[in-house]
Amino acid sequence: MTKAIRIHQTGGPEVLRWEEVEVPRVGPGEVRLRHTAVGLNYIDVYHRTGLYPLAKLPVILGREASGVVEEVGAGVASLKPGDRVAYVDPIGSYAEARISPADRLVPLPAGISDQQAAGMMLKGLTAQYLLRRTYRVQSGETILVHAAAGGVGLILCQWAKHLGATVIGTVSSDAKAELAKRHGCGHPIVYTREDFVERVKQVTYGAGVSVVYDSVGKDTFLRSLDCLRPLGVIALYGQASGPVAPFDPAMLMTKGSLFLTRPTLATYAAKRDDLLANSRELFGVVESGAVKIEIGQTYPLKDTAQAHRDLEARKTTGSTLLLP
Repeated sequence: MTKAIRIHQTGGPEVLRWEEVEVPRVGPGEVRLRHTAVGLNYIDVYHRTGLYPLAKLPVILGREASGVVEEVGAGVASLKPGDRVAYVDPIGSYAEARISPADRLVPLPAGISDQQAAGMMLKGLTAQYLLRRTYRVQSGETILVHAAAGGVGLILCQWAKHLGATVIGTVSSDAKAELAKRHGCGHPIVYTREDFVERVKQVTYGAGVSVVYDSVGKDTFLRSLDCLRPLGVIALYGQASGPVAPFDPAMLMTKGSLFLTRPTLATYAAKRDDLLANSRELFGVVESGAVKIEIGQTYPLKDTAQAHRDLEARKTTGSTLLLP
């Protein structure tokens, strides 16, 4: 048995229950893992509320964590008990221990701590595919990052600056503007009092940005299109404010033959070779110091409901960890 956070129905943070659950036996190709740190992400809220429906309930939420291998199943040659690993998916990280497919676990180098790993696997690999694959940012370009002080946002800002790009970012407060600026955002915009479209035009002298990385959705999407240069790309990778309403694709033509993509890490890391290669690139920029993983706050795993409340109230910055 182990302790875990489970939901029996969708709803508000109150549906998150701290309870005992049984850990199955280790099967072929599987590993028993003892978690050392668990990452909190906005997609967990989507699962909890039912916005992203899950196949069945009850279910243990959570999509990323780090831990130590306790036991390996038949056919697992790449890992052994005592190995430090981290992962994104499958769902079920809000637990002290779990069974995981061995092929979804990434060995951690000595230079990456367990807390760093738990705070960056989903967010960092998201930043990796956005910057290096969805739209390959080049030195000298100017980009726009929404929610620049969030977990993914802070990584995007640092990594993009490391690549030689100028970063414009939207934030909700002066404190978050300072945080984003310390992490590579050259032009933070406090959207609660500034028009981000006008500020982007000022910063780019009317040219617009090459790419917008938008995790906010409904509240920013249409105006984000007005920030792009002709042939620019909008990567809509989240919807913290709600889903984008249906719109006429001809709008993309009239605004400059724009490109829209709705990417997800599940696609970019579906193949194990891609998962390992993307992880190596992420670990490399973190170990070099070019990207620092900002652990903004930690909560005991049993207090996950409060962590969800704070995340939804935009009281958190950087990465949030749940500690078993």
